[in-house]
Amino acid sequence: MGRSCVLLFALAVFILLIHVHTSLSTVPNISNDEAALLAFKSHISFSPNNILATNWSSSTPVCTWIGITCSSRHHRVAALNISSMQLHGTIPPHLGNLSFLISIIIDNNTFHGELPKELAYLQRLKLISVRSNNFTGAIPTFLSLLPNLRIVHLSSNQFFSEIPSSLSNITQLQVLDLSKKFLEGEIPQELGDLHHMTLFNLENNQLTGSIPPSIFNITTMKKIGLTYNNLTGKLPATICDHLPNLEELHLSANHIHGVIPPNIGKCRKLQILSLSINELTGTVPREIGNLTALTSLYLGTLHLEGEIPASISNMSELQNLGFDRNRLSGEIPMELGYLQKLLFLSLDTNELTGSIPASIFNMSALQILGIAENRLSGALPSDLGRGMPNLDGFYCYHNCLSGFLPASISNSSRLRVLELSYNSFTGPIPESVSDLEYIEVLNLEANNFVSNSALSFLTSLANCRKLKEITFAENPLDGFCLPPLEISLILCKFSKDGIVN
Repeated sequence: MGRSCVLLFALAVFILLIHVHTSLSTVPNISNDEAALLAFKSHISFSPNNILATNWSSSTPVCTWIGITCSSRHHRVAALNISSMQLHGTIPPHLGNLSFLISIIIDNNTFHGELPKELAYLQRLKLISVRSNNFTGAIPTFLSLLPNLRIVHLSSNQFFSEIPSSLSNITQLQVLDLSKKFLEGEIPQELGDLHHMTLFNLENNQLTGSIPPSIFNITTMKKIGLTYNNLTGKLPATICDHLPNLEELHLSANHIHGVIPPNIGKCRKLQILSLSINELTGTVPREIGNLTALTSLYLGTLHLEGEIPASISNMSELQNLGFDRNRLSGEIPMELGYLQKLLFLSLDTNELTGSIPASIFNMSALQILGIAENRLSGALPSDLGRGMPNLDGFYCYHNCLSGFLPASISNSSRLRVLELSYNSFTGPIPESVSDLEYIEVLNLEANNFVSNSALSFLTSLANCRKLKEITFAENPLDGFCLPPLEISLILCKFSKDGIVN
């Protein structure tokens, strides 16, 4: 009896071992990964230099293939990165068999078609990036079935339709980039439930409706990008109460109305604030000066009134400042001149009055100065060019400026565009203008410039080899010369009726 039990036990163990061996032989392994990748390769119709055709081969280990990374623990394919290889083709469903895949990056190719629903089998997937391809169809709803997903980059494709609210099921999502597509409809309210989001980018779409207020309650958020849509509504008065980490807020080119909330000053880590081309009214809140980390502030093409707050001088890191195309009034605050890192300053098309503060002309890093179409008066400082050696463009047309054009303008040796038209400048045009070797546009139209020797001045401009357009019309030495100038410029004849060939 005992012997029979032993035999039965041995037989059971033998059967169990056979079962285990059979089961193990059907468990997916690196061979399954190889088969999936070879199927993927077969769907690539064009590959310059046949990189994958020669490298992805059964004769070499999968983990040594270009664009493949295997995990050290399981020795399975964990990452696929074949970005910027100029590949053309489609994504087959076989890719869903890479069960240990954590990361897919196939950016900057020309893959087309739809993303296969079988990618939902990739339960370990944390990152999917297919930017700059030609994928079509709706935003894949299968993404909401991937619980470990952290990063989704689908920008610059041909996806259309609405944003699925089911994306809110990806509770660990940190980055959602659906920019540069053909998406329409409203932003789902449910996306505000993604409490780990750091980047939310829906720029360059056709989205409508208002921005869900809950988006502004995601405390981990660093960047919100919604420019170039058709969004409406107002900015919440409490916009920065729950955004302690926000670094970039891009809302330009929409139909947002109301006022700029003073509360915006609480986003102390903000580096870029872009609200241009909207329907915003009211004044520029002085609290905006609390944004001391700001590098770019774009408030152009709005309906802002009142004065430019002097508190902006607190933004010592500011490099780009745009207030153009508003209804701002009063004088330009002298404190703007304290922004010594400023590269771009545009105050064009407002109702600013008074003289230009001397401090503006001592901003040594400044490359673009736009103060055109205002009501500014007074003269330019005699040391105009010495304080702005890096100036590239100076736009002050359509004002009430007077006095001489300082000879020191030549110290701005990199100047390409000098637009002084429709002012009341007087005196001779300094011959030092001919030292501006990079000048391309010189517009002095509608002033009171005179010259004792116009032909001599014009001849000297032959040194300005890059000059494309020069305009003197409506001056005592009025006239107009078209390119090409160079040496042929000396053949232009001066008369009270203009310069004629």
